[in-house]
Amino acid sequence: MLIINADDLGRSRAETDAVLSCHRQGRVTSASAMVFMEDSERAAELANDAGIDVGLHLNLTEPFSGEVPVRSLRDHHERIARFLNSSKYALLIYHPALSSAFGHVFQAQFDEFERLYGRRPSHIDGHQHQHLCTNILLGNVIPDGEIVRRSFYFWRGEKSPMNRTYRYMVDQMLRRRYRMTDFFFALSQCLQADRMKRVCALAQDAVVEVMTHPAIAAEQVYLMSDTFLAHVNRLERGTYASL
Repeated sequence: MLIINADDLGRSRAETDAVLSCHRQGRVTSASAMVFMEDSERAAELANDAGIDVGLHLNLTEPFSGEVPVRSLRDHHERIARFLNSSKYALLIYHPALSSAFGHVFQAQFDEFERLYGRRPSHIDGHQHQHLCTNILLGNVIPDGEIVRRSFYFWRGEKSPMNRTYRYMVDQMLRRRYRMTDFFFALSQCLQADRMKRVCALAQDAVVEVMTHPAIAAEQVYLMSDTFLAHVNRLERGTYASL
């Protein structure tokens, strides 16, 4: 089964409209929504009307651009963002002084999603993949049993052995507590060297997620192309709710 998931629903009006346009055309099967952002309220209303499967796109690094109900939430979020944005390796470090802040910010976003959509998120992933940062993983912030996005999958030779080993260890940790797909790729990678054909071959016998950002022109053009349809038309296409 192939899940084609569009990220950043609700981040801005343009991103929301691009996601929903692709969904109406049958080019994406699900989406991940940001809360406390400038278009979060409108995005939820439109997504519910469209009947699209939606998960929570946990935001730990980008300033909230929408209304935040309490100042303490914004303060906690800003502290986390300063830490995670301080270095590209910050996500690998456990920050004990921020453990309660991570829990507070996750729960606030989860609760806001339920308020906006009237239901639980179908899955949980993260803006810039920060749902896989060490404070989230070791702090057991995401409740057991949720469906959580795994690490990117790379074939031998695409990343260093150390990089691939780290991703394998993260996925093993996730597998013990959560449900997840068998493979995860970015559409931006699949545009190179006809990689999409190889990804779709995996989806014949496994559950594969391909992440896309339809507001990026190159990705939207590809999603709307006959080439894309030729790759995916013979596959079962589903959503995280299907898991």
